[in-house]
Amino acid sequence: MRTGERECGSAKPLVTIFRSSDLPPSRSPALPGSIVGLLLCAVLLSVTVYAAESYPSRPVRMVIPTGAGGITDILGRILAQKLSESMGQQVVIDNRPGASGIVGTAIVAKSPPDGYTLLMVFPSHPVNQSLFRDIPYDTVTAFAPVTMVSEVWPVLIVSTQFPAKSVAELIAVAKEKPGQLNHGGVGPTSMGSLGAELFRSMAGIRITHITYKGAPQALTALLSGEIHFYLIGSAGTVVPHAKAGRVRALGVGGKQRIAVLPDVPPIADTLPGYEARGWNGILGPAGTPKPVVERLHQEIVKVVRSQEFNQVLTAEGARAVGNTPSEFGAIIQSDVRKWAQLIKEAGIRAE
Repeated sequence: MRTGERECGSAKPLVTIFRSSDLPPSRSPALPGSIVGLLLCAVLLSVTVYAAESYPSRPVRMVIPTGAGGITDILGRILAQKLSESMGQQVVIDNRPGASGIVGTAIVAKSPPDGYTLLMVFPSHPVNQSLFRDIPYDTVTAFAPVTMVSEVWPVLIVSTQFPAKSVAELIAVAKEKPGQLNHGGVGPTSMGSLGAELFRSMAGIRITHITYKGAPQALTALLSGEIHFYLIGSAGTVVPHAKAGRVRALGVGGKQRIAVLPDVPPIADTLPGYEARGWNGILGPAGTPKPVVERLHQEIVKVVRSQEFNQVLTAEGARAVGNTPSEFGAIIQSDVRKWAQLIKEAGIRAE
C-alpha cells in the first residue's frame, strides 16, 4: 500500500488521504495568512450581520437595579412595553435592587453580550465606583452604551419660613452661621446629596448633612424646620408644595430653567459652572455587536421621543434625550471623573 492510502479490510482503497508533506512545494494548497484572515473576518462579519438582522428572536430581559415604583422603574416599564410592540418580542422587566444599584448592574456586566440582557441605569451608576470598594465591574469598560433616556435636575428648596429668597441669600446666611445650617439627603449616591456637596464646595460654606430614608422623610424634615434646605431630586415633587406655599424653590441644578418651574433660575446664575444632573439610560454588556446596539438605539429613541413618554418626563421635571451611544459613553466617563474628584476632595464615604 502506498503512503497516504487507507484500506477497509481486504477491499481496494476507497479514500486516499494526502498530507501536505506528501505534495511538492509547487502544489501546496496552503493559502497566505492574510487571505485566511480576511476569509475569517468575512465569515464572522456575516454571522454578526445575520444575528443583528434576526434580532431579537427571543424575549429580552431589561434589568432595573431598583425596586418597583420609582421613576427609573416607571420609565423602564414604558420602554419595555413599547419595545415589545415595535420589535416583535417581549421585553421582560427584572427588578434587582440592592447596594445602590450594584446588584442588578453586576448581573448585566456578567451576561452574554448578545443584546438579550439590558440595563436601565440611574444617577448612582457613575458614582458607585468611587464610593464602594471591590465593585464587581468597571463602570466604563464593562458596558456598551445604547442611549441616555432622560435627564433630570435637582431643585434647591427651603421652607417658606426660612428667610432666604434666593440662592445668593442662602449662601449669605450660611456664611453668617458656618456649620449651623442643615441639609437633608437620601444617601451619598443620590444626586441631591452629591449636588448639595458640590454646592457647598463651590459656595465656600460649611453645612451639616443629615441623611433620611427617602425624599418624603427629608421633605417632612424641611417643613418641620429640622433641616434648613434640601436639594431634592424630583422637580415634580416640588410643584404641589410650592403652589401650596409650603416650600420656596431657589434654584435648579441644570444650566437652564425647567418647564414645571419656569420662574426658578439655575443655581449656575449665582455659582457659574454649577451643574448637578441625574439621568437614566440603557446599557448592554461590553462586546454587544454594533448592529444590535444600533437596532436598540433606533427603537429606544423612537419611544423616548413619543408624546406619552414625554408627558411622564415633563411631570417629573425631566427631559427626553435619546443621544448616540458614543455621546452617552462620553457623558458616563465625564461624570465618573467629576464625581470621583468631588468624593475624594470631600472625603465622602458610603454609609
